[in-house]
Amino acid sequence: SSLLVHPSTWNWNICNGIKHSSVLFKNTCRYSLYTRTKLGYIFHKRQIKKARERYPAGHSKTQPTIINGIKIIPVPILLDNYSYVVIDTASNMAVVVDPADPQPVQACLEEEGVALQAVLCTHKHWDHSGGNRALKRRYGSCRVYGNAMDNIPGLTHPLSDKDTIDFGTRLHFRAFYTPGHTVGHVIYLLDGRAIGGPSSLFSGDLVFLSGCGRMFEGNASTMLSSLDTVGSLNDETLLWPGHEYAEDNLLFAAEVEPCNVVREQKLQWVLQQRGQRLCTCPSTLAEEKQYNPFLQCHSQDLHRALGLQQKQDEDWTSYRARVLEELRRRKDIYKDR
Repeated sequence: SSLLVHPSTWNWNICNGIKHSSVLFKNTCRYSLYTRTKLGYIFHKRQIKKARERYPAGHSKTQPTIINGIKIIPVPILLDNYSYVVIDTASNMAVVVDPADPQPVQACLEEEGVALQAVLCTHKHWDHSGGNRALKRRYGSCRVYGNAMDNIPGLTHPLSDKDTIDFGTRLHFRAFYTPGHTVGHVIYLLDGRAIGGPSSLFSGDLVFLSGCGRMFEGNASTMLSSLDTVGSLNDETLLWPGHEYAEDNLLFAAEVEPCNVVREQKLQWVLQQRGQRLCTCPSTLAEEKQYNPFLQCHSQDLHRALGLQQKQDEDWTSYRARVLEELRRRKDIYKDR
């Protein structure tokens, strides 16, 4: 998990002097400071500095993925975040997803020799939005997209559910409103049909490889609806998450589903990758539906593993939300122990 930027891991001696992250996470005062005051941004800038000192070349080694002239470059930032630079090599147009630290993103854009058209921001947390304003200053015509409910820094183009965003003839994105982690969280789907390849989902802190985000500003029913949006997408879709959480997530999945062969095979691959500090992105939604427990709240095997049964007067959606709530509770305990 991210030790630098997420409010669940602050070590500041504030809000009654509580220090342990498992308690701090529950402290509304701390979360409000992170998201609603200048203290949060000051903290974020401090963590950028520390991360640059610890990982001068980034926390992970990444390689671009090229799909018929569309280049997707994961940019490692902070301790475990990823920004993404998406380039149409035919027109040299680029967009960037969640540029928390503008410096490595700008370096990537300059190395590629491309013109930044827009920032696509999934949500307001500084480890996803911290570089929006700096990039907009650097690239004057750059637009900043996001949901207005989330108070996105530098927002110029507010989005609603299923809005489309087009850059040239080949970069076609659709935004999906997916609250739960934050009240205005959005994910972005790059349409593969325009490029003759698979679509790409930039999922922010909604879905990770074998995981999902904490429910900071929503309940389990809200989060379930957002996860169902992901589950409805094409199996061939590539998943580009906001954090390098693969190893931790798969180890947790092994605790709730120890006999899943696909999950075990993926874990062994991830352990090899992380042993060399290699990026684990992307996975596919077909894979995620096989080993990501947060996309399997319908699974009877998972219900048995969690010791849950549907109540007589409980509808199916409410029951699945209760499964998700218990699963997330166990993951929070797993992360904090």
